[in-house]
Amino acid sequence: MEQPVFYFKKEGCFITQKEVNAVFDGQVALCREILQKKTKEYTGDDTDRLGAFKAAAALQHTTPERALAGMLAKHIVSLYDMCFADGVSFDAGTWDEKITDSLNYLLLLKAIVKEGQTNQQN
Repeated sequence: MEQPVFYFKKEGCFITQKEVNAVFDGQVALCREILQKKTKEYTGDDTDRLGAFKAAAALQHTTPERALAGMLAKHIVSLYDMCFADGVSFDAGTWDEKITDSLNYLLLLKAIVKEGQTNQQN
């Protein structure tokens, strides 16, 4: 079956590599800020930053990775819906929130994987 071919015209403004780098740097800073702000909300006095995912895993009789993936799915579905919402425009704040939450879950997944690998080595 032949795949459709999509042609995109370069019209008007385009983003430069310098601007992409600025977007990246700003996003990383926002991710850091939100992760730090949410730490107390999700961990309380627990020193284990990943404790909420471990608790969710225990409740669901699964692994922390799978528990996190379930939570991440909600954000991915929301982003997908936004991307495919015909005739609907979302403000920058909504995009920032959804993208940042998704990235933060991926960063926390990285931490869970790293912790699991470290524990296997010990």
